[in-house]
Formats: sequence, C-alpha cells, structure tokens
Amino acid sequence: MFYSIRHLTRFRYKTPVSESLMELRMHPRTEGGQRCLSFNLSVDPRTRIYEYRDYLGNLVHHFDVPGHHRELKIVAETLVEIEPASELPDRLEPSAWDELDQQAAAGDYWEMLMPSQFATPTEALLSLIEPLRVRRRDDPLSFLRELNSAIYEWFEYVPKATRVDSPIDHAIAARQGVCQDFAHIMTALVRYVKIPCRYVSGYVYRRSETHDRSPEGASHAWVEALLPGFGWVGFDPTNNLIAGERHIRTAIGRDYADVPPTKGIFKGKSESELTVSVRVALSDAPPPPQEVLAAPAEWQADTAAAEEAELLLQQQQQQQQQ
Repeated sequence: MFYSIRHLTRFRYKTPVSESLMELRMHPRTEGGQRCLSFNLSVDPRTRIYEYRDYLGNLVHHFDVPGHHRELKIVAETLVEIEPASELPDRLEPSAWDELDQQAAAGDYWEMLMPSQFATPTEALLSLIEPLRVRRRDDPLSFLRELNSAIYEWFEYVPKATRVDSPIDHAIAARQGVCQDFAHIMTALVRYVKIPCRYVSGYVYRRSETHDRSPEGASHAWVEALLPGFGWVGFDPTNNLIAGERHIRTAIGRDYADVPPTKGIFKGKSESELTVSVRVALSDAPPPPQEVLAAPAEWQADTAAAEEAELLLQQQQQQQQQ
C-alpha cells in the first residue's frame, strides 16, 4: 500500500516572540516492511532546516527562527510504501516464554524493560493487574492479544480527556483517555511481565468500513512488543488491532517523551496556541491538495490578520531605529 501524508502544525503567539527553537520527529522510518519514498518539510517563517538521527534511529529535523514572529507554521508531506506483514499465528508454544527471556538477556533491550517517564508502575497501574489478568500465562502472543483487547474494553476513548504530559494515573482513574494514554498503560503492563515493549508514534489510515476509535486529523500512538521468532510486533489498544499495513510508523521510543512530533522553546513572554491537522490518503487516488489537504479554514482566515500585524510590528521597529 502507498500512502500520502500531510501533517500541518501551527503555533500562534498572543504577542510577538523573538526566537523559536524546534525539533521535529515527523519523518517516517524506513525499516521492515515500511519505506519512506519521499519527504518534504517546509517552515514559515522560512529558515534553514538541519537533521540528525537520535540513538533510537529516528530522523530528527531541527531549526531556529531568530526573528520576531507571531506565528510558526510547519508542513510535512511524505509518501510511504507499506508491505503486508507476515500473518501471525493465533498463539505460540508455551516454551516461547523461555525463548523470550533468552533473547532479551542476549540483546540490548534493557531500556524497553525498565520504567520510563510516562510508562511507570504506579499504584494506579498496579491496580489493573488483577482485573486485566496481567501475569505470565499461556504464551507471550496470546497474553499480548488478550491484554490489547482488555485495555480496549476497559477504557473509553474520549478526545482531550488528558493532556500530552498527563500521567497515566489520570486515565486510569477516569477509565478514559486517548491513544497516548492507552499506549503508555499497555507499555507499562507489558514490561511488568518482562516483555520488552516500546512506544510508537505515527499515523493510522482509516477506511470507511472500519470502526476505529482514533479520529481522523490527528497522529496516532501504539506499542511494539518483542516476540521470539517475529521480532517487534505492533499492538494498537486504542482500536484493538494488531498493527499492520494501515499503521505508519514515524518514531519509536521508551514513551512519548522520546518521540513528540514537535518539541521546542521560544524567547518572549507570550501565551501560545497549537493547532494540528493531519491527512492520510491512499496515494493511488490522492485527494486534491488545495481541497482535502488544504489548511483548516480558520488558518486561512487568520493569515491576512497575522500578516498585517507582522507588517505593523516591522514598521514600529523601523520608526524606533530612526
């Protein structure tokens, strides 16, 4: 399958800021059955963009906007090919637990076994062990399938129920949250039974006939667990799915702290407002870029006002220098 993705991000500042420093993790990974065929990144105000790979192999873009500005727009466009993954069996042999332990001991998986910033065994998390039957039983694959379904059934998906920096205790107490919460909860529970597990950020393509809980117009998160003989296998507790050809991987990490799509700071005393719009489409029938993939209407409506305010600021600065 081929997918075209357009990810638009806009930061608006109540008063002008003098500098913005930003890191982005929006470039899809190329590994396994996924290939990033093209990637284009544009930033307004215009600036030079640099890149590097972090220690987990994620491609990170970073830039500095030094001048005064009231708005920062980022547009990432990419084309990705995903090949169907090999079909998993319903279960593995019970001896797979021993094989898993041997593989984990022989490899460099300790970071994906230890607690991390957002995936930690809090008292609230430990309260889920009994109702969700979190213990070594049957075989690793059967356990992961059942846990994936149990989290899906236990929690209600409620947009904006939590924030990106909310601890998992908030979602556990309310029994509701978003994909990030469910991925963190599953990551912590899987590590509890000593299965290496990592957090994945990216996108999921929604078909008209599917009943995904994750909404359109947003990025997505799920987990990958290590299985003997299969490597890293993706589980999506938000939608009760085994991650497959509809899941597009952008970055991997211990939890969200390692993989935020945008992360940065600015100089100035100003409130900021973040708006994000994501479109994922089959590339054999891509939607017209000026229609379906255009910026949200409110972005376009504000453009003239923002440009006028920026021009006025420049004129005031020139008058002060005279």
